[in-house]
Amino acid sequence: MQWLTIYNKELLESARNFKWIWVPLVFILLSIIDPLSTYYLPQILEATGGLPDGATIDMPTPRPSDVLMMSISQLNMLGVLVIALITMGTISGERKSGVAELVLVKPIPYHFYTTAKWAAHMTLILTSILLGLLASWYYVNLLFDPLSFSGMLTAFLFYSLWIMLIVSISLFMNALTKSPGLVLFLTISTVILMNLLTSVFSHLLEWSPAMITSYLPGILQNGEMESNLMFTSLITAVVIIALLFGATYTLKHKEIA
Repeated sequence: MQWLTIYNKELLESARNFKWIWVPLVFILLSIIDPLSTYYLPQILEATGGLPDGATIDMPTPRPSDVLMMSISQLNMLGVLVIALITMGTISGERKSGVAELVLVKPIPYHFYTTAKWAAHMTLILTSILLGLLASWYYVNLLFDPLSFSGMLTAFLFYSLWIMLIVSISLFMNALTKSPGLVLFLTISTVILMNLLTSVFSHLLEWSPAMITSYLPGILQNGEMESNLMFTSLITAVVIIALLFGATYTLKHKEIA
């Protein structure tokens, strides 16, 4: 009951801040930019002055899976920034203002406090991303060739693990510091560092959480899941649980201190 109270409070606060309106719209916009710009590129070039005399442009039609992956890439860049901005003050802001102390002075377990906030943000963010990918899938089928709905949905489920990891990192940073700005910096820095290390040492870090998106094209193209994707997903889930436990442990000992 206490957990649901905190969870519902977070959802209500998001509604009052109009997050349930602008966050889905942002993710939908990010998701449809590439499908639309790719399809209408010739018209865009012509409207902006066209090509020099005698010059021609011959662009092969991209596969539907490649177009949807463009949308996911957009979410991996600008979308991650939006997620970090949304979550940077979820605990640190309340600790700084003293609200967290008022809540935790009651007999509310710390893990209820952290996991309820995590779940509320995941509800908002994953709903927004799903709407964005549905919009992208719609335009891919409309402007290009058909793409399996089940493949798109499966890719979304695995991609959700990566998003959950980012939110978990942000929540852990919230427990470390009372400065929302520092939480934003630490979260973005951690994600960038993880992607950089995985890119440089990809042959050694095949099960790195940052590799999840690189395994998604196989699902979209032929519905097949690589064995590395399953192991990567398992490791990602373990890291998420560890971060939530670490956030709870850190917050508890900081507040007691």
